Amino acid sequence: MPLLIDGYNLLHATDIFGADPGNFQQSREALLAFLASALEEKERKETMIVFDAAQAPPGLPHTLTSGAITVRYARNYPDADALIEELIQQHPAARSLVVVSSDHRIQRAARSCGASYVDSERWYADLWQRRVQARRLQRQSTPEKPMGELSSSEIAYWVDKFGGEDRGGVSKTQSSEHGDESREHSERPFPPGYGEDLLRDDS
Repeated sequence: MPLLIDGYNLLHATDIFGADPGNFQQSREALLAFLASALEEKERKETMIVFDAAQAPPGLPHTLTSGAITVRYARNYPDADALIEELIQQHPAARSLVVVSSDHRIQRAARSCGASYVDSERWYADLWQRRVQARRLQRQSTPEKPMGELSSSEIAYWVDKFGGEDRGGVSKTQSSEHGDESREHSERPFPPGYGEDLLRDDS
């Protein structure tokens, strides 16, 4: 579903401005980095975020792409609100559009065109919670036991972890207690009693 974000309105709903309130470019880049990490790839490709042009660094184009997200600067517009209103009105499928802004002016524009809207604070909180849950599931799905070919040190670790048994299923303790018997069996490859009937026949 296409997403249209009021950039500065969302920024003020976060704590990103806290580090340096006067550095708008750094704040914008931090917000875009967060969105790029929190949104799925398909969502990013359908997302547009709009910023005022007054605080934009000189030389930036009207439109650029950051992490697959379309970034618009409201050049030649009184403010970002005016550009967002125009984008809502000109959207070919406004009823499928979700507008993220707490600005009542923008919300009225969305409602008049049949678009959905959500307050920036609520949308940001939901997105952050979704990101936390995704990372929790990722940690839970990570296997404790390593995958693929194991090194000798990894093999030693897992053998010790699961009881210190060798490949024959005999523990080191068992091996030491029955050392003589083990050596005898290793020198005699056949089971006890095997071939004794042949020896009796010969005698």
